[in-house]
Amino acid sequence: MGRVVVETSNAGLAPVRGKARIDVLDMLRGLAILGIFYINVPYMAASVWTFSADVRLIGWTPADRDAWVAVNLFFAGTQRCLLEFLFGAGMMVLARKAMAPDGPVAVADLYYRRNLWLLAFGLFDVFVLLWPGDILHIYALAALFLFPFRTLGPKTLVALGLGWAVLTGLGIPEYGAREYAARTELVQQVERGEPAALAEWRKLSVHVPDPVRVAREQAAHQGGWLPYAKNAWSYWSYLADEWLLWDVFEAFCTMLIGVALWKWGVIQGLRSARFYLWLLVAGYGFGLTARAIGLAETLSFAPGPRSLWITGEFARIAIGLGHLALVNLLVKSRAGAAALGVFKAPGRMAFSLYFLQQIVGMYILFAPWGLLPWGRYGWAESALISTVGIVLLVAFANLWMRHFVSGPLEWAWRSLAYVRWQPMLRAEPSAPPQPDRSPLSRPASGAAPPAAR
Repeated sequence: MGRVVVETSNAGLAPVRGKARIDVLDMLRGLAILGIFYINVPYMAASVWTFSADVRLIGWTPADRDAWVAVNLFFAGTQRCLLEFLFGAGMMVLARKAMAPDGPVAVADLYYRRNLWLLAFGLFDVFVLLWPGDILHIYALAALFLFPFRTLGPKTLVALGLGWAVLTGLGIPEYGAREYAARTELVQQVERGEPAALAEWRKLSVHVPDPVRVAREQAAHQGGWLPYAKNAWSYWSYLADEWLLWDVFEAFCTMLIGVALWKWGVIQGLRSARFYLWLLVAGYGFGLTARAIGLAETLSFAPGPRSLWITGEFARIAIGLGHLALVNLLVKSRAGAAALGVFKAPGRMAFSLYFLQQIVGMYILFAPWGLLPWGRYGWAESALISTVGIVLLVAFANLWMRHFVSGPLEWAWRSLAYVRWQPMLRAEPSAPPQPDRSPLSRPASGAAPPAAR
């Protein structure tokens, strides 16, 4: 792939605004943060422990089945994938002034301060907004390890970034090829009629939710704020104990791929339409095929081997690349750019919209005092609620961005990160960048060339 020259100017640090923004990155971010609502609404509207045991238990009409398949085929994990790509690219937008080993220390200082504040916002999302599925604290923790990798070549970054996919394919932390082989052997033993295998098969075929956990969920949604909060905190604690380390590693690996995509000029739209067409075909061709096969196996509801245990993470990345390629291909045309232009505003205030989703879902719609009854909606109704919510969020974002430079939480985050008030209203002049007076901001003689290696 071609080389992309990385700017290393020592101009003062300031948020990227106006014409300096890359529209396609905003579109991708907007689509990703909106698509996440399809994943999150069922976790807000229904018993998690019930549908985790068997997806059919909260509703399995033909419409429910089709909605579940569509969400798991196109959206599940892939919206996170796009955001993780964008985190890697975002690091490069900031780090372009510090690509040499002795680059400005102010850049690293700003980068780590931004992510420490993001961690604080993420914990606020968990413990105050009561969203156990928060991704911000996971991304903040992953991003803390990312900065030293900024000078690596893109091929090395991709090789490292595929580490999580390889581990999951092998069976770390669970399933993968190890469990696939074990289940294949179990099927063979069942076919031979071995009593122990038949007993294990019957055990694995039972999909009964834990009654204690389900009862706790139901009680939490019938009481006041405190039991409701305790239930959310308890579920987050369970997720953190089981998956936090692995979630951070997944995010970190995918961010590395995002850095490589930036260095190759892929994510920011610098490649040709033909390139994006081939990337779309390859990404969707493998990813959607692997997922379709895996979903067909899952819909048998038999405890046989699942190919997605091996291919799942590779398919997630491939579909994420397909989404990225599709958006970049569409914006190459005037009609496509106009159609996707509506997602620029959500992308520019994605942080605020993510919090707004939690406020609406956890406090307004499905809380014990909420407008909609908890535990009454299946997959199709949850998808419909998500769609209505997304339309309203897009309208709100476009209205907001007519008058303001950024979303309210973006404004707060940038003000905290840059340690000075940022402009909020569009009428306000942009805050002038402050010169970096650190001696480390001056290039050292013999420094490495700024081009991506």
